[in-house]
Amino acid sequence: MRRFVAGVLITLAAVFIFRSCMDENGSKAILQEHSLLIQQQIENVSKLVVTEGHFSEVYNYKDSKELFGALLTAEKKALVVVNADVTISYDLNKIMFEIDEESKTLIIKSIPEPEIKLNPDFEYYDVTADYLNPFDAGDYNTIKRNVKASLLKKVEASSLKSNAQNRLMSELHKFYILTNTLGWRLSFEGTLIETANDFPTLR
Repeated sequence: MRRFVAGVLITLAAVFIFRSCMDENGSKAILQEHSLLIQQQIENVSKLVVTEGHFSEVYNYKDSKELFGALLTAEKKALVVVNADVTISYDLNKIMFEIDEESKTLIIKSIPEPEIKLNPDFEYYDVTADYLNPFDAGDYNTIKRNVKASLLKKVEASSLKSNAQNRLMSELHKFYILTNTLGWRLSFEGTLIETANDFPTLR
């Protein structure tokens, strides 16, 4: 009888150990499967998020050059009309991230800076110059440089940049939805995202 009881206990212990090993192996397999799924999702959204806009600028260019001291002044001027297509993009392929399987956390360390591209079209009107102070390549470069700086200020003051940030955040929310569905956590630039509203505001 004792042998029978001992045999039953040994059998039960063996079954318990076997099931524990199977459960542990199954949990590891599921964990690795979730990790690969998250990695694949990040690769799927590794694309350019682009927002487009259009800006116009009227620029008055003037330059004067004194000759023989203040006895003679040679002037030149131009009226420049600029129409520019502007794009703001985020290359999500440059996201820095880490997958921590032990704590089941997707850690987004940093996102790329926005890339602002200007495609201006210059039209020159009322270009006048003195014989002693003619237009040259330096003048055109100065005009382009000043116009670009002015356009960038307009972009910063417009809603174009915030619209681009909103599109970026909508892509990042996909990571939160995925991790939340799988029972994982999401950490974004040092902040643990408990709800969809916990993403920090971008500057």
